[in-house]
Amino acid sequence: MKFSIIIPVFNRPDEIQDLLTSLLSQTYRDFEVIIVEDGSEVTCEAVVSRFSKNFSIRYFFQENSGQGFARNFGMSQASGDFFVILDSDVVLPPMYLEVLALEIKNRSLDAFGGPDRSGEDFSPLQKAMDFAMTSFWTTGGIRGKLKDPSKYQARGFNMGVSKQVFEQTKGFLDPNRGEDIEWSLRIKKSGFRLELVEEAYVFHKRKNTLLNFMKQSFSFGQNRVNVSRFHPGAIQLIHLLPLFFLLFLISIAFAFFLWPQLFYAQLLIFGLWSLGVLVGALIQYRSLLVMGLSWICAVLQLSGYGAGLLYELSVKAIKG
Repeated sequence: MKFSIIIPVFNRPDEIQDLLTSLLSQTYRDFEVIIVEDGSEVTCEAVVSRFSKNFSIRYFFQENSGQGFARNFGMSQASGDFFVILDSDVVLPPMYLEVLALEIKNRSLDAFGGPDRSGEDFSPLQKAMDFAMTSFWTTGGIRGKLKDPSKYQARGFNMGVSKQVFEQTKGFLDPNRGEDIEWSLRIKKSGFRLELVEEAYVFHKRKNTLLNFMKQSFSFGQNRVNVSRFHPGAIQLIHLLPLFFLLFLISIAFAFFLWPQLFYAQLLIFGLWSLGVLVGALIQYRSLLVMGLSWICAVLQLSGYGAGLLYELSVKAIKG
C-alpha cells in the first residue's frame, strides 16, 4: 500500500520543518508527500526543497481557498492508494505509518481518524490545551477513545481515506467550518467503513495563546451547527453539554443574588467538577503548573464551545 500524505499549509514554514523531519524516521517507507501552500505570504517552499532527496515530495502553491479545498487539490494530485491528511502543526511518531497500514489491512478500513497527544517536550500550556481537548472532564474522551471505533468522526489534523472514497465522495464540501466532521458523516452514509485507529496518534503542538484557544473553541461550536446544515442529526446531546456548562456558570452569578441555597449547591457541583479536572491533569502530567493551566483551558474550552454553539444556533433560527 502506498500512502499519499496531504498537508495544507498557511504561513507556517517552521511547523512544516518539524513535520517533515518526523517523516524521515518512519519505519514504513512507501509514501509520497504533497504540500499545498494555500495562499501563504510566508511560504515553505525552501523548507520542502531540503527534503527532496529523502523521499518523494511535491510542492504546490494556490490562491487562498481554505484548508478543505486545499486538501481536495492535494488529493487530486496524489498517486497513492490511501490518502493521509495531516495538519502542519503535528509531528508523527516513528511507527505511525506502519501501524496505520496494519490496521487498515486487518480491519478492512476505507477511511480512518486518529487521535492526538502532547509530546514530552511540549510547553505546559500546550499540554494543558491537549488535556482540555481530550479529557473525560471536557470532551468526554470522544476525541481519541471510544468503545465503538465506528462511531468516531475523523478530524482533519489526522485522518485518511482510500482513493476510492475520495473519488466517489469528492472530498470536502466546505473550506474550513467543520468540513472534516461533515465529510466523515458523508463517508459513512456512502457505505464506507471509517473507524478510529487509536494507535495512529500524532503529537499536536497547538501554538495558541489562551485567547486564541478560546476563539478556536468558539469556532468549533459554530462549526458543529454548520455541519448540521448538511446532516440534521449532527448535533447530539454530548455536543450540547458545553452549552449547559456555560448556562450553568451564568446561573451561578444570578443565584448568588436571588437564591443563596441554590448558589451553594451550584458551587459544590462546580467544585467537584474542578477537582476532577485538577486531579486528572495532575495524575497525567505530574505538574502543578500544567494542572492549573488545564483547569483554565477546560473552562475556556467548554464555555467557548458552548458560546459558539449558542451563537450559531441563534443565527440559524433567525435565518430559518
